Amino acid sequence: MFRLDNQIAVITGAGSGIGRAIAKVFAQQGAWVFLLDIDEQGGDQTRQEIDSSGGRASLLPCDVSRQSATRIAMERIYSLGKSIDILVNNAGIAHVGNLENTREEDFERLFQVNVKGMYNCLYAAIPLMKAGGGGAILNMSSAAARVGIPDRFAYSMTKGAVLGMTLSVARDYLASRIRCNCISPGRVHTPFVDGFIQKNYPGREREMFDKLSKTQPIGRMGTPEEIAHLALYLCSGEAAFTTGCDYPIDGGFTTLNS
Repeated sequence: MFRLDNQIAVITGAGSGIGRAIAKVFAQQGAWVFLLDIDEQGGDQTRQEIDSSGGRASLLPCDVSRQSATRIAMERIYSLGKSIDILVNNAGIAHVGNLENTREEDFERLFQVNVKGMYNCLYAAIPLMKAGGGGAILNMSSAAARVGIPDRFAYSMTKGAVLGMTLSVARDYLASRIRCNCISPGRVHTPFVDGFIQKNYPGREREMFDKLSKTQPIGRMGTPEEIAHLALYLCSGEAAFTTGCDYPIDGGFTTLNS
């Protein structure tokens, strides 16, 4: 079950965290994984880890906020693999701030990567998926798309847009045999979390890590691997009847925190 043998999987933001975990799990399950990331060093580290474990991965440095670069990357992948079977839109950036302390440049930067970047990937990949007879798309949303979280104004805006794009694409491309779903994680222990704590709470790292962990009713943060396993299911043949769905994976955050 959940094998991806002979499938071409494109994963954006694969240089660290959740993207890296998804890439490694998909490669383990037999996919030829194409890693798209603006962070060439991080992407190459992911590639090396996959290669060393016997998987197959190729790195294409790419800034997904630039449509021309994204289109060139997708066409390159299609020419090499002869298809694009899976697209995981994971690339994204975070921002901490409410409306009043979100500067215009912050808002624009979040929009360019988290919204326009996802649009660019969808815009470039869907015609190639149609030409290949269909495929599976997975977009990375967030619990912040559905629940009011303090100081996440711009980030929440972008993740709400992700949910809207997911539903629209799922509806529009049913006849093309393209499925589109999204995942909405709660707080996941990634390098971003560690960096945020170190920057804002020097000397109190352990205290703040425990405090943030307990905001999930389950009592801890998720792991990138746990997100990757849900991603694997949704992109596999076992989920062939699933499209237009948003899957919370948040330790009960959106339903048990009231």
